[in-house]
Amino acid sequence: QLERLSVREREILALASLGHSNQEIGAKLFLGTSTVKWHINRIFAKLGATSRIQAIQIARERGELP
Repeated sequence: QLERLSVREREILALASLGHSNQEIGAKLFLGTSTVKWHINRIFAKLGATSRIQAIQIARERGELP
C-alpha cells in the first residue's frame, strides 16, 4: 500500500499541476528550489510515479488532488 501525501506535498503537486516550475513553487511557498525538488522526489516515491504528469494523474485518481 502506498503512503498518503502530506499537506505540503499536496500543495506542491497542486502548484505543479498548474504548470509552475520548481522555482515558482518555491517562491509561492517560501521554500528553496532544492527543498521543492526533495518534495517532488518524495511525491514520486509515494505515488510510484516517474513524471509530474503521472504523479498528478495518480494523485487525482486517489482523491488527493482535485
